[in-house]
Amino acid sequence: MLCVSRLLSHSPLSDEDDDIYDPPFSATSKTLLKPRAGRQHKKKNEQKKARGGKKGSSNVLDSRNALNFPVKSDLPFDFKYSYSETNPDVKPIGFREPPRFSPFGPGRLDRKWTGTSAPAEESVDSEKLAEQRNKVLGEPLMEEEIAELVEKYRHSDCSRQINLGKGGVTHNMLEDIHNHWKRAEAVRIKCLGVPTLDMDNVCFHLEDKSGGMIIYRQSNVLLLYRGRNYDPKNRPVIPLMLWKPYAPIYPKLVKPVADGLTFDEAKEMRNKGLNSDPIMKLTRNGVYVNVVDRVRDAFKTKEVVRLDCAHVGTSDCKRIGVKLRDLVPCTPILFKDEQIILWRGRNDQIYSSSAVELAT
Repeated sequence: MLCVSRLLSHSPLSDEDDDIYDPPFSATSKTLLKPRAGRQHKKKNEQKKARGGKKGSSNVLDSRNALNFPVKSDLPFDFKYSYSETNPDVKPIGFREPPRFSPFGPGRLDRKWTGTSAPAEESVDSEKLAEQRNKVLGEPLMEEEIAELVEKYRHSDCSRQINLGKGGVTHNMLEDIHNHWKRAEAVRIKCLGVPTLDMDNVCFHLEDKSGGMIIYRQSNVLLLYRGRNYDPKNRPVIPLMLWKPYAPIYPKLVKPVADGLTFDEAKEMRNKGLNSDPIMKLTRNGVYVNVVDRVRDAFKTKEVVRLDCAHVGTSDCKRIGVKLRDLVPCTPILFKDEQIILWRGRNDQIYSSSAVELAT
């Protein structure tokens, strides 16, 4: 009876009735209100566009015309996330993400991402690059000019400062340097963390990748000069990385048995290093300028040394070990509880390495 009365009370459906409100057979009342609210919101947006539509459309067209993809850059070096903290001689054994995912974004760069870098396709003429760099730098600065720039930019309250962290000289940092050079002749760079172990490497990559010149160096503070003939309007095109790429997988740093040792000798060296007093204690994001010299001096009287890296972090400990392995040189034999154990190697290995350094 209820069904019959319901059919009699309602008129038959017609093609013109597109929007029928029937509460008993509707899901919820909120779902019915959303389309109506959306229509009102749509009408308001259309009215706003009608009032200022010309201005909004012109801005959209200008932004689309300004972004011409893919971006082409004439910089002669391979694009990497970090230039000072990566070694091109060490090849990765795997990737944590597919190499096809470029950190520059899909279709935004004319170079192909290999998983670690975006190589330059054209060959590099070193003589031509040197001429262009010398042309931008201009005549050498006088001592009075250098002293004036140093006094202006070396202080800690300088507004033209860039902090260099454990990533080292990164790709996006080059864009920050040129942005500061628009309004300032020099930029102050404060270095902290693992890159301070090798400040010569940091200075080389800053000058090589930016085209500037280091005019002041005091411990971990640098001043990078742009040059006399620097023109901000003719600055190089530097495409930005949209995200930090995942670090690839490299071979293990510490071998179960170091070269030149037996299994029992390696075990004894590890225990000896853990039970010895640390030669120095490193802090997180500290200044490690004197660490290499301290380790070299300690190896004159000790065979195994320990570095206390409490609260530094496991990843930073491994980075420090890699740097010390190449700079001292030495052999890391253990990373445990943020403690680094270094072995100086056999006497014949030390003599051969020192002979190679003297020859070079």
